[in-house]
Amino acid sequence: MAMFVCGLIFFFGAHLTPTFPQFRARLVERLGLGPYKLAFTAVSLAGLVLIVLGVSAFRGAPGDALLWSPPLWTRHLAFALMLPAFVLIASAYIPSRVRDKVGHPMLAAIVIWAVAHLLANGDLLALLLFGAFLAFALNDRMSVARRAVAPRKTAQGFGGDVAAVVVGAVLWAATLFWLHGLAGVPLQ
Repeated sequence: MAMFVCGLIFFFGAHLTPTFPQFRARLVERLGLGPYKLAFTAVSLAGLVLIVLGVSAFRGAPGDALLWSPPLWTRHLAFALMLPAFVLIASAYIPSRVRDKVGHPMLAAIVIWAVAHLLANGDLLALLLFGAFLAFALNDRMSVARRAVAPRKTAQGFGGDVAAVVVGAVLWAATLFWLHGLAGVPLQ
């Protein structure tokens, strides 16, 4: 459990830094932009590794109590919700009208991903993991609204939308039928 919590602290500590613009500016001034980005990446990656190792160690352990028994239909709802989440992830990287309309598709995808997994899982580990990501994404979305973020180039036409939907659907199918089980969490 300690490894998991440390991972959450490292990962979210790094990702919450931009929500404090003066603190981030002081770090960039002290370290330089390149070293700051390298430190951000290293701390985030270390946090992610600790989260994965911590989840693996905590899953099924006596401390991972079942808090509620989700009905079977919540699993099907989670499968369905993950399709738009993957489309939003793709649109975060593909200029599209979807990205323009949503504004911050990665944060929207994290919210959908977390809610879907909270609905389909009733154990303490799921509550801590997906609850932390949900709280982070909601906080970051509110923070982005307060910060001045440079405008992006707007998408023209529907090519980006089609690409985001196709890439998202392929990622969704690959995750559903292969990657989720490969990560050690079969969808049974």
